[in-house]
Amino acid sequence: MPKKPNPAMTVRDVAAYLNVDEKTIYRLAARGELPGFKVAGAWRFQLVDIKRWIDERKGLPAKKKRSIVRRRV
Repeated sequence: MPKKPNPAMTVRDVAAYLNVDEKTIYRLAARGELPGFKVAGAWRFQLVDIKRWIDERKGLPAKKKRSIVRRRV
């Protein structure tokens, strides 16, 4: 039996998964910093890509990490 593909995640799904605001996801995706794609104008993401992105961020120096995701204080 063929393997069932994982459904694409929405901006809301990714924001909840990463525990950040939806605006952060839109901003990162629009800059090309977060792997995603658009379907009929709406952003979609694959969990495997998000997990890979997280792993890549873990290997970056702390200074570089801060420049990628800025948090509001």
